[in-house]
Amino acid sequence: MMFGRKKKIQKVSKGTRRSRILKILAFFVVLIALAAGAATYAFNELTRDLPGIDALKDYRPSIASRVYDENDELIDEFFLEDRKLVNISDVPKIAQYAFVAAEDSRFYQHQGVDFRSIFRAFFKNVEAGKIVQGGSTITQQVAKLMYLTPERKYIRKFKEAILSYRIDRYLTKDEILNLYLNQIYLGHGAYGIEAASLGYFGKSAKELTLPEAAMLAGLPKAPTTYSPFQYLDRAKQRQIYVLTRMKEEGFISAEQMTQAIEAPVKLRPVKPKDKVAAYFVEHVRRYVQEKYGSDVLYREGLAIYTTINLSAQKAAREALLKGLSEMEERDKYKKGLIQGALYCMDIKTGAIRALVGGRDFNKSEFNRAIQSRRQPGSAFKPLIYTAAFDKGMNPSTQVVDSPLALEDPSQEDGFWRPKNFDGKFLGPITIRTALVQSRNVVTVKILQDIGIDYAISYIINMGIESPLSRNLSVALGSSGVTLQELVRAYGVLGNGGKKVQPFFIRKIVDRTGNVFEETRVDAEQVIDPRIAFMTTYVMQDVVESGTGRRVKSIGRPVAGKTGTTNDTRDAWFVGFTPSLITGVWIGFDQEKNMGRQEVGGRAAAPVWLYFMEKVLKDKPVESFPVPEGIVFIKVNAKTGLRVQTEGPGIIDECFLDTAMPGEKDETKPDETEELFR
Repeated sequence: MMFGRKKKIQKVSKGTRRSRILKILAFFVVLIALAAGAATYAFNELTRDLPGIDALKDYRPSIASRVYDENDELIDEFFLEDRKLVNISDVPKIAQYAFVAAEDSRFYQHQGVDFRSIFRAFFKNVEAGKIVQGGSTITQQVAKLMYLTPERKYIRKFKEAILSYRIDRYLTKDEILNLYLNQIYLGHGAYGIEAASLGYFGKSAKELTLPEAAMLAGLPKAPTTYSPFQYLDRAKQRQIYVLTRMKEEGFISAEQMTQAIEAPVKLRPVKPKDKVAAYFVEHVRRYVQEKYGSDVLYREGLAIYTTINLSAQKAAREALLKGLSEMEERDKYKKGLIQGALYCMDIKTGAIRALVGGRDFNKSEFNRAIQSRRQPGSAFKPLIYTAAFDKGMNPSTQVVDSPLALEDPSQEDGFWRPKNFDGKFLGPITIRTALVQSRNVVTVKILQDIGIDYAISYIINMGIESPLSRNLSVALGSSGVTLQELVRAYGVLGNGGKKVQPFFIRKIVDRTGNVFEETRVDAEQVIDPRIAFMTTYVMQDVVESGTGRRVKSIGRPVAGKTGTTNDTRDAWFVGFTPSLITGVWIGFDQEKNMGRQEVGGRAAAPVWLYFMEKVLKDKPVESFPVPEGIVFIKVNAKTGLRVQTEGPGIIDECFLDTAMPGEKDETKPDETEELFR
């Protein structure tokens, strides 16, 4: 009995033990499940906002938009990051190995994450009590550069590792290295190996030598600290480190390492960028940004092909600065206050060849060639005379230069009395004489005769867009216009009556070759070519013997006109050849008096001459073509009447073949003329 009882107790104890074991096992299973669940949850929470990596196949980094001149020469760039793409296949293997040796020697062996490096860095950081060393691979750097923030936290490193593993499975090693070499920052604003190679050595990454590649490969660790421009000794020591690592990893021989260490590295001379076309480039930048947006301009690597001629642009800036300096010297102006602008355009197409909007873009970005409306003074007169010719007048038409009083309530005595610059009146004179000598009163009388509304409509059609005052003072250039407008209107005269729209961009192309826009020249016939020639013919005499004779020395056919406003606040000269038209404006921004002698012919014309002499040098001499329907007849220069004789005072005047002048006996003096002698 006792034995049986004892056996029963043993059976109970065994069952109990089994039950307890099962309970413990169940507990651990639950615990493991909970831990696994928690780990899974934590993993999912940490990784659910990680980006996909499909886009890496279509790598589109932010790259600079580049601006080219008429001859496709680079003149400037727009960028947030100065980056120029280069394909890994074009980067010398020795340069690729330099970065691998310096940044990730086991790059070709690991799967995106190098656990050896991680554990080594972990123990170093634990020992230091803070993060002092990283174990990032090139793949991890790509993950960080492309997707993550640079913060040094373990949670970020965890995400980085996951992304790196995914990237390594998705891309080839060459594709990963391609991303890295195009994305990495290498100092002095250069992103990527191509921009850095151009910046430091003045050559493409395709041409890198071993010493140069090793120096670049030493930069990612601390681009400023190891900058060869600022700290050449440090850069050299870092280069030696890279070369040593390359030798240790078997990328180069000991002999190659020694030769590379001893070889001098020729850095590109550091020169400040010559912003010779600063006003023009800014005009381009504003246009592209307004039309396509900042992201496209600064990130999409546009190729912007412009119309500007870089050599002409340099000549324009030099000419303006020379003219302003001469004015400062003779008038004792305070340095840097007198301003100016120059605008040069192809007369046939409207392509802008040179543009200077002020003396110093760094001090004032205001573009006085395009944005500033100033009174053109007498430079406006050719437009009035052209309208008059189209109304039936001709260069030989006589108008009396005599005192004129017009009702004007704004004046003290109720009358406006226009005056000539010299304060004199010449009596009966031809329109030719009036324009060549820039007679104010005659111009007002002509406008009075043809009508203000007619004249303004005519002038608007020629290209003046600024509002014009509808009173007789507009004849004397009292309404402000831009230099660009005046050049465009004059261009109609030189282009046989055809108006072209000034343009500054030939074509814009994106990084894939897609053409955003392309300019096509459209010349519109707005006035009779015979009328245009008639004014041009008279304006040549302005240069030969009139107010614009300072530019006569250029020695080729030129038509032009000076302009000076009241109190000599503005000085202008606009002149053109059959192919090129240039306008110059001089004045103070505050619109104050420049001095009575600083008229258009003295202040602005020399700048025009300095510029055009350089631009037209070695160019063939051109004559203005004579359109059909124009005839030349000998007339008396004073009376404008037809004569049959040769001699002093007899000129060849141009007329429409449908409106030729009459004849008069030139031996009898003109009675009206006698009254004004």
